[in-house]
Amino acid sequence: MRILKLIGTFVKVNLQMALAYRADTAVQILVNLMWLGWELLGLSIIFSNTTTLSGWDFGELIALLGVFRLVNTLMFALVWPNTEKFNQSIRDGSMDYTILQPVSSLFLVTFSRITVWRIWDLVLAITLIVVGINMTGDITTPLNILTFILLAISGAMIIYSLWIVLIALTFWFTKFDNNVTILQALLDAGRYPATVYPVWLRIIVTFVIPIAVATTVPLQALRGDLGPSQIFLFFIVSIISFLIASRVWKLGLKRYSGASS
Repeated sequence: MRILKLIGTFVKVNLQMALAYRADTAVQILVNLMWLGWELLGLSIIFSNTTTLSGWDFGELIALLGVFRLVNTLMFALVWPNTEKFNQSIRDGSMDYTILQPVSSLFLVTFSRITVWRIWDLVLAITLIVVGINMTGDITTPLNILTFILLAISGAMIIYSLWIVLIALTFWFTKFDNNVTILQALLDAGRYPATVYPVWLRIIVTFVIPIAVATTVPLQALRGDLGPSQIFLFFIVSIISFLIASRVWKLGLKRYSGASS
């Protein structure tokens, strides 16, 4: 309950900040809609020359774009703004105030900044998933929907854990400012099914930097392509990823010397 109250407070504060710049927020939403238009246009051009892409039809690619946007919402609403703040706090020593708070420092670093208007992205993403699945004409069972939600959360947890490890490296390498740039660059690979890529790149986006686990895999579950053992495996991997990330974070905190050093 205490955590929920804190999240509510962060949302309220960040909402007030967003409302202070209403014009900027409106422009950001319009730009976001423009990018969505370009993405849909790109898919339309691709499917004007073919009916499937590595076994995926147009509707399934629309749904995949929706899942990709779910992950992107996590990146732009939490990861990017908090990465910038965290890197600065390590350099100027203001991380001291975060560590001294009677709340998990990892929680504060994750939620202190929230780009509230990105909730619009969440609505668009869900709409794309629903429209895409309806376009395919496939029958989606309640079990498939539950599995999709479970694996979408698991995929987001894996990406989040990877982010924690990357920013924790700043405790060892203070000027490691571009610590999540590679994550964002590879995230674009999630726009398309992992099966369209060469084997070597497929291995990278599935096991090394598991973008596909956060995008392709949940949609495969919605299609009913995954067996119980595969679903269980991906779920366990997400839990192990978070435990490892938490451990790396704690080791990093021990390395932090503070503003007084």
